Amino acid sequence: MPQHIVQRGNNRLPCFLDDGDRLRYLHLLHEALHATGCQLHAYVLMDKHVHLLAMPPAKGRIGQMMQRLGRNYVALFNGRHGRTGTLWEGRYKACLVNSADYVRRCYRYIELNPARARMTDDPMAYRWSSCPANLGQRRYSALAPHPGWLALGNDPIE
Repeated sequence: MPQHIVQRGNNRLPCFLDDGDRLRYLHLLHEALHATGCQLHAYVLMDKHVHLLAMPPAKGRIGQMMQRLGRNYVALFNGRHGRTGTLWEGRYKACLVNSADYVRRCYRYIELNPARARMTDDPMAYRWSSCPANLGQRRYSALAPHPGWLALGNDPIE
């Protein structure tokens, strides 16, 4: 069953200072997905937090994925920016997404987040979201569309 995962920067401080941080996070996310077998359906990297919609292949895998991703990203971020200590506000939060309707609502919530935060007028133009890839405008090999999302069209392109 998919899970909506949210991880926030400590004290609501930024967890991404520049595009280099975001690129490194996405690379580490891809590695963590591959290592744990989790599937990623949607994501958005905001300045101070991250939203992921992911499905684990077995119990405990989301925890393994987030531990690996968090540990590796914090080490890289701290080294890159000459700092020490925690980056995240405690443990990530995750909730089960237990229906096709809820899956579709999570996609919308996650991918429209930059527009709601007034970071962009057009969610398709926001580079750090799965929105362009999920709507067929960009390729991101780590994404695996959820069947509830695919059911909205007649084929994967639609």
